[in-house]
Amino acid sequence: MEQGPFKDKIDLIKSYPAQIAQNLLEDTIDIGLVPVAIMPLLTNPQIVSKYVIGAEGEVASVALFSQVPMEQIEKVYLDYQSRTSVALAKVLLTQYWKKEVEYMPTTEGYMDQIGGNTAGIIIGDRALASLDRFEHVFDLGLAWKLHTGLPFVFAAWVANKPIPSDFMEAFDLANSYGLTHLEEVIALIPASAQVYDLHKYYTENISYELTTEKKMGLERFLEALK
Repeated sequence: MEQGPFKDKIDLIKSYPAQIAQNLLEDTIDIGLVPVAIMPLLTNPQIVSKYVIGAEGEVASVALFSQVPMEQIEKVYLDYQSRTSVALAKVLLTQYWKKEVEYMPTTEGYMDQIGGNTAGIIIGDRALASLDRFEHVFDLGLAWKLHTGLPFVFAAWVANKPIPSDFMEAFDLANSYGLTHLEEVIALIPASAQVYDLHKYYTENISYELTTEKKMGLERFLEALK
């Protein structure tokens, strides 16, 4: 998005998922890469790209972190940066792990409070940096696959209004270019910020094409939210 000719056609706003979702809900952006859990809250939600942020199994960057086994968890901190991951965790804790826990909202710095019988949902770069920090890491992408047999869609390019088809064709070309030049993308990220094997992350953990199976997984998740 930032390197190709498409950058001149958009105003690119970068933030964490829940904030982008709020921007779309407030209609201050036209298209957002948003947590799919907000789709029921939009008046006219439309997935406008064939590319999503999904996982066929282990996703690595979205997990429930704990210092004790699942059966000992009593409380769970909910990551303030993501709606979908929080909703997915609640679905899995109820339907897959058969757990009743106390959920606690968070603000910045909550990860330092995870300990004892209190676990926490962590997403993104902070999750990747925490993989070796806790005794137990329950990967939510993998848990969903074991629970349903389906891949999971964490985020999608969603609009709340019609978008011209020629714009979306150019938009998907920009996405496609990035996916076919991953080594260039990785090279742009400072080595100090690479707390995980990004080649593995972009090629094995994250799955980008909105396949029929991912649509089925998305429908199953949205149904569970009801």
